[in-house]
Parts: sequence; structure tokens; C-alpha cells
Amino acid sequence: MQRSTKIVATLGPACSEREVLRKMVLAGVNVVRMNFSHGTAEDHLARAELVREVAREAELTVGIMCDLQGPKIRVGKFAEGRITLATGDRFVLDATCTLGNQERVGLDYPDLPQDVRAGDILLLDDGRIKIAVERVIGTEIHTVVRDGGVLSNNKGINREGGGLTAPALTAKDMEDIRTAARMKADFLAVSFPKSGADMYMARELMRASGGRSLLIAKIERAEAIGALEGILDASDGIMVARGDLAVEVGDATVPALQKRMIRLAREKNKLTITATQMMESMIESPVPTRAEVSDVANAVLDGTDAVMLSAETAAGKYPVQTVEAMSRVCIEAEKSADLTLDREFLNRVFTRVDQSIAMGALFTTFHLKVKCIAALTQSGSTALWISRLNCGVPIYALTPEVGTRYRLSLFRDVYPLMIQYQGTDREALLLEAEDRLKSHGAVVDGDIIVLTYGEPIGKSGGTNTLKIVKVGESRV
Repeated sequence: MQRSTKIVATLGPACSEREVLRKMVLAGVNVVRMNFSHGTAEDHLARAELVREVAREAELTVGIMCDLQGPKIRVGKFAEGRITLATGDRFVLDATCTLGNQERVGLDYPDLPQDVRAGDILLLDDGRIKIAVERVIGTEIHTVVRDGGVLSNNKGINREGGGLTAPALTAKDMEDIRTAARMKADFLAVSFPKSGADMYMARELMRASGGRSLLIAKIERAEAIGALEGILDASDGIMVARGDLAVEVGDATVPALQKRMIRLAREKNKLTITATQMMESMIESPVPTRAEVSDVANAVLDGTDAVMLSAETAAGKYPVQTVEAMSRVCIEAEKSADLTLDREFLNRVFTRVDQSIAMGALFTTFHLKVKCIAALTQSGSTALWISRLNCGVPIYALTPEVGTRYRLSLFRDVYPLMIQYQGTDREALLLEAEDRLKSHGAVVDGDIIVLTYGEPIGKSGGTNTLKIVKVGESRV
């Protein structure tokens, strides 16, 4: 059974060898994530080429996503590498401190003292340590420890409720965008955007660098929740980044926010990735916990396009087994996904011909015994629109554009296939589409398929034609 939900796997030391990467791709990885918080530009470029080589050898489509570091606000380094804070301890965050000790530590974001005031609660190391701000004196933030623990080098800092003003794009991010463009990355994940303006800036920088990546906004700041619609409008998709988001808004609020974000993104014809600790225990264990299985299944039932693995594949002991386990869970969850197309069509108004054709293809598929939908597409937009509603059949996106093929790797229910035809003869094009589907094993003679394409053939533009075809029969 084909899997509708896509899997994003993070590259790292655990899967840097060709053979491990090959096994992960064969196990079901659809997109690899390159974490730009680590490594050099040349490291990333070499890894991208390795991914493409492995995918070509396996004859599979694997997209590449570059994930910007963003303005991660962190403590500095300690002389001894770590300290232990106890409840009631006094502790100073000092922007001028070079090496920390039991009483104070430096900051990699020197403007933090201007961002906080007495009474604020700061959360260190993803909320494991909680400190309360008593006063701010110049470059020093004087605090008292509410919840103690071990604090080591470079751990993150969040403010409870959000509100830190660090810009979404740092100088490093701007340079990394140029690297992503050189790499011809298919997706660019932007960390900590607070508004649509942050995403517009990232898009302009990407275009100026010659890149065509789809932009994914990582929703991990409290402010991003209030600006969600604007961020979605300026992006091609979002990542439900539950780590930092949970620290800022509270872990209990995240499940409902996840459902709301995925629903709104699908309504706006945008992509969604659900991320963070999805199979965290498999960093050390060859099998997931039952709670992790339920978490992945829940994201699938929410309608997410993709589920993401981070440290599980980047640094875990069982990267291949983790991908296999996630794939199994997705397939089982998809068997119980609801088909609600009739309800979804009610009260919808379409202003574009190509979107109307996409909805017509879905309606026809739902009410006719159709084997698959085949969308002949240059940009991938028609396949995206069709995939926003669950029709219960696979969507094959047939494209002559190599870049489109790889960007389609993240779309739920969509399976990209390359076609070669570049002429103006409609029948020749449709015949190649049929042959491509048959050679792929998607259809056999006698199957009914729904085709969408644009006329006149050979002219770039929107999809405007829907055709119902019985495979193998002569066409008029």
C-alpha cells in the first residue's frame, strides 16, 4: 500500500554514510532536512549531492529542505561545561560574561537585557529550568531560580508567553539562504518568523540569490499564533514546531493549536509539516513508545502533509528502523482517515478556472469508480489543490519540470512522475501520460482515470481541462 503522508528525516552523523542513507531512502524518506544550525556550507552542499546520487540510484524522488538556524537565543559557555542550579539560587544572565560559573553566564543575544523586565519568567533548556527576573541592571539580568536543574553550554532561552524581539533572519541566515539557492534546495524552512513580513523578506532574499525553494514557516513563537493567517499567506507552508512553541505558550495548548494550524493551512492550500519529538525514544530504542505511535497517527488524521524526524535520524542509534516504524504507523492511520468531500464542497466559491478544474476532478473521483487522478502540471499547483481534500485515491503529478518533481515530494497523496513530451499534440501527450502510469504500475488497461491538463498543449498556463479516460481504449 502506498503511503500518503510524507516523511522528512534530518541528516546528521548517524546517517552520513552512503549505505545508511540509502537504506533510509528505501525505507520511505521523502524529504531530507539539512539543519543549518550545524556544519559549513561546503558540508551541506556535499551532503545534498550525496542525497541526490542515492535517490537517483534508487530511482526515487527525494526532496531537500534547508532549515535556517534563526535567532536562537542561548546562554553562553561555562568554564566547567555545566552547572547545577537549585531552586532559590540567585543567577545572573550577563551579556558581557565570557565564561560562565555558578553565579552567572554570558548570552549570545546581547540585546536580551533590553527585552525583559522584573517579573518576567525565563525558561532555559526547553523549559527544564525556570528562572524569574528580579531586576535588570545594564547588561545584567538578575534572576532567582524557580525550578532548578543541570544547565550546560549554549542552551536555549525563551520567555514565558513570548515577546522577545530578535529578528527572524540573522546575518548567518542570509548567507545560508544563498547556500540553499546554490544547492537548488526544494524547500527552505524559516525559523522563528513573527509575521508575514519575515517570510516576504526570506522570499525576496531567495529570489535575489536565484533560488526557487518553497518557503516553510516554522511556527515556534507565541507571536506567530496571532499572526498565523498573514504568515500562511506569505508562505508555501508551515511547520508545527512543537518544541519552542510549547515552551512559550505552554505544552497543554499545543495539541489544539496543531489541529487548528493544519486545518487552516489546508483551507489556504498550503503545506504542513508536524515536527518535534515524534519518535524521540527511538534515539536509544529500536521500537517507539505507544504514546509516540499515537502522536504520529494523530498528526496523520489531522491531515498533515508530512511528519518529521529530527535527532531520531540525525544522531540516533536506529535511523533506518525509525523511518520504517514511522512509515508503518502512517499507513495504518491513513486506513481510517475520513472521506468528507461532499461536506467540503458545500458553500465553496471558486474564482479561478484551474482551481475549479481541481475541485471538479475531486468531485468526479469521489462519485465515480476511479483508479487515480493524473494531473499534468508545470508548476505543481493543480496537484497541490487536489491534494488539500482527501479523495481516497492517489494523485499522480506528471511534469516535464525537474524542479517541480522534487517540490512535489512533500505533498500529501501526491506521487510525482516525469514525462518527456514537449510538443503541442494533445493526444500524444495524453498517450504518454497513460503509458507512464502503466509503466509505473499505477494503472492497467480498463482502469478509469481522471486527467487534468491545460490547453492549448505546449503553452505554459493554468489547467483548464478535465477528461475521464478508460486506460487502453482509443481516444477521440
